[in-house]
Amino acid sequence: MKKETLTAGQKKLNSFGIKLPLMPLTTPSSLPKPPELKELRFKVSKGVQSAEELERKEKLSIGIWVREQERRGFDVLSDGEMDRSDFISYFAGKIKGFPPGGLVRAFGNRYYKRPIITGKLEWQGPIILNTWQFAQRSGNKVVKAVVTGPYTLMDWSFNEFYPSREAICRDLTRIIKKELEILIENGVKIIQIDEPALSSRPGEFNLVASALKELTEGLRAYFILHHRHGNLTTLWPKMIHLPVDNLAFEMTNPSLPVLPLVKKYPTKKDLTVGIIEAHNHVVETPRLVLGRAKEALKVIPKEQIWFSTNAGLRTRTSDEAVQKLTVLGETVLKLRER
Repeated sequence: MKKETLTAGQKKLNSFGIKLPLMPLTTPSSLPKPPELKELRFKVSKGVQSAEELERKEKLSIGIWVREQERRGFDVLSDGEMDRSDFISYFAGKIKGFPPGGLVRAFGNRYYKRPIITGKLEWQGPIILNTWQFAQRSGNKVVKAVVTGPYTLMDWSFNEFYPSREAICRDLTRIIKKELEILIENGVKIIQIDEPALSSRPGEFNLVASALKELTEGLRAYFILHHRHGNLTTLWPKMIHLPVDNLAFEMTNPSLPVLPLVKKYPTKKDLTVGIIEAHNHVVETPRLVLGRAKEALKVIPKEQIWFSTNAGLRTRTSDEAVQKLTVLGETVLKLRER
């Protein structure tokens, strides 16, 4: 790629010694857990199985999925979230003042344990550092660190302590910022911040923007903001000004079109486009995936675009996930050759 075509984000990555190909491939993060891992976690929670055996199995699964991503040509890898029951209660469980609650529905038939804020929220130590380090050692390509954003952690929890949502978000931002600092100190170069709730209450977008400004300020890393399952019609013109290097969104849901917004409000940021549907069992045909990729490329310059699944694949079977990753990888690799 000619030097003059590099985006600001790519220049930042190059300064870290990370050189990615045209149209990089990544996954949002979560991948299927083997049934035995789920059973082990249940036994550990009941005190009939050692936590050491669970950790050993989690690491084994992380290594398997890191290699699966590499085999299929992916460029920026994830650890697959083998040690996370879900992306909310996992983080909440590592933060003081945040005990778990009961199961609630997130969307469709997806459930998570909604935590309850019962006291002042405080950082207690690294949350994902050890997992990221193991994942990075397991492969030959860069592994991104994936954290749940403070706004979503706040919005998807019950509050029994704080006087306002702003106060909750402020403390959670401080906690996640500490986590990011520790990650960067230990070698993390690419950080994805998951904020699926940012479109839930458009009137609170300033909370999201303020949190992201504080999170990224003064930190030397490439930041991806990942959003899914929400209407961005009123928010996209504001999102393109957020202090991140890459905006990740889905394009498989025809009822939530984003490409027209990107065309109307272009940006020079890198953009990750989810062209594989993570929430059904159908494995897309190469023709369908190629069509989606070409549709995106009509709007987004090839120098700016990354390709991904539209969300994590944790609810798919391992075979389905492998097939979906394979068709995505093969499609993008063929596009690069043209």
